[in-house]
Amino acid sequence: MTDDTPNRRPKRPSAKGGRIPFAKKKPAPRRPGLPPEGPILLYGMHTVEAAFANKDRKRRKLFATENAQRRLEERGIRIDVPIETVQPRQLDHMVTRDAVHQGVILEADPLPAYGVKELRGARLVLALDQVTDPHNVGAILRSAVALDADAVVTTERHAPEEGPVLAKSASGALDMIKHVRVKNMARFITEMSEQGFTCVALDSDGEASLEETEFGPKTVLVLGSEGKGVRQGVREACDHLARLDMPGQIRSLNVSNAAVLALYVARTKMGL
Repeated sequence: MTDDTPNRRPKRPSAKGGRIPFAKKKPAPRRPGLPPEGPILLYGMHTVEAAFANKDRKRRKLFATENAQRRLEERGIRIDVPIETVQPRQLDHMVTRDAVHQGVILEADPLPAYGVKELRGARLVLALDQVTDPHNVGAILRSAVALDADAVVTTERHAPEEGPVLAKSASGALDMIKHVRVKNMARFITEMSEQGFTCVALDSDGEASLEETEFGPKTVLVLGSEGKGVRQGVREACDHLARLDMPGQIRSLNVSNAAVLALYVARTKMGL
């Protein structure tokens, strides 16, 4: 006897309580260092709250549990996009396994591609020369906001994309400070020098400590990747090479820790 039953694909299981949002939707391919093409997903309470407060952030849709919606309301956040009430398990399917979404995910467009023109009127700028780890860059963005820097500059290539990992690591800071991307860091440093900025690169072979370095009224601090440090061409474009002298047995710091210390010293020296 032959089986005349037509072949059918098994139904794809859905999450308990409803469909899995975005189950069939693949994110658009992203170009390293540049804003991604198409919407991104921002998750975590602080990250989403900052995105709603940022007038430059175009928001599309909010996926949130009932409890998370109450928390957002308690924080005084005005939700100006459609809301889909979901279960935590549905949100788990929208992000990576280790992502802590806290019951809320916002679908939004990437931020505008900020450029050098956004630095008019800036006094303290932090430039990252090929720092690629999104967790480090996110922590640096957070420190830059805490220490009231005007912008963080990265290269278009060899830098983390604007995405959920960077946004979550920054804990809202991505939407609180200008994140400028440049094609050529050495050329950017030269342009900033011509505009009256004192450009200081952190380097273990610097001729003076950062505390001994002379700062101008406008400063660009340049940090490089761990291991390679600031590249030769970028160092040569800077006005000063300065080192961070550590009094303890460990003589070097993670780049995110070096950034917060350098920003603090710079603000003190500049009288900000």
